[in-house]
Amino acid sequence: MEIRSTFYVKPKSSPEREDFNGRLALKNAAPLWNVLGTIVPREPQTRTVPAIWRYDELRPLLMEAGRLITAEEAERRVVILENPGLRGESRITQSLYAGLQLILPGEVARTHRHTAAALRLVIEGQGAYTAVDGERTTMHPGDFILTPSWAYHDHGNPGNTPVVWMDGLDIPIVNMFDSGFAEHHPDTMQPVSKDEGDSQSRYGSNLLPIEYTPQRKSSPLFAYPYARSRETLDRLHRGGPLHPSHGIKLQFANPATGGYPMPTIGAFLQFLPRGFRGLPYRSTDATVFHVIEGCGNSQVGKTSLSWQARDIFVVPSWNAVTHEATEDVVLFSFSDRPVQKALGLWRELEGATT
Repeated sequence: MEIRSTFYVKPKSSPEREDFNGRLALKNAAPLWNVLGTIVPREPQTRTVPAIWRYDELRPLLMEAGRLITAEEAERRVVILENPGLRGESRITQSLYAGLQLILPGEVARTHRHTAAALRLVIEGQGAYTAVDGERTTMHPGDFILTPSWAYHDHGNPGNTPVVWMDGLDIPIVNMFDSGFAEHHPDTMQPVSKDEGDSQSRYGSNLLPIEYTPQRKSSPLFAYPYARSRETLDRLHRGGPLHPSHGIKLQFANPATGGYPMPTIGAFLQFLPRGFRGLPYRSTDATVFHVIEGCGNSQVGKTSLSWQARDIFVVPSWNAVTHEATEDVVLFSFSDRPVQKALGLWRELEGATT
């Protein structure tokens, strides 16, 4: 018996086999042996490609959108970040959606909810807020904010400057299961029933309400202020050591469980000191990066991506990546790692490029 050196080689075609395939197609059936190498690959074969979205190029278009359509008309005024390998599919990776949302002074994005879970990473501007389940949080650049699945949420900008944030949602995952629902709140702005900072006081100080029972799978802490997170990175950097691939890297946590902040999306923050040159790293979770501070370069497979503050780039599944920092850098990132880990699918490999 011949031992093949490659996995699942497609058998040769013949007129008789093609006729057989055609008769199968009439019965809504097909031969596995013609597609086995595609649907059961030796290693991940993704349509997601390395890509970068330069904020300085997108910002004028986002502001133009602010003139062309109102927040009320658009429901959410967002420019979708489409991966070039997934054109027309409203996704930045195979499993995640991302976009840039703009809210102008005096605007309100009405209250709604949906089964897709969302994160916000504030990019620019001061004075806007997000409200989730009756509590508002004021948005500052670098803040990480959650909107759990099926939680009512709205946004408003009583300030004087435009505010922009990056949205990340698990829409492709939800839609893969055909489980998407959405509805509006009776009011344009949901009633505010809690003081700002209430969730931080209850869940964000290594304390929990007595006999606390989680009401949902997402973190009860829906705002993670950047000032606190940045201070933590500085302290850990001073204490060392640096990870050879990641520098100083932390994952945002659900304080009630110690797990990820959302069941479908993991979020991370890392510091790369000036001059850092990381070793190659790869993992099965395609990852979206946002540059909060600094500038540098990432080698993603054979693609080199130079980036600066406020840019966004993506590393596809199982693509080796190395990061270099030409000045002190802070990177925020998110991926579907919680799902992959829950299903026993997640893998990582450090130091190898092939």
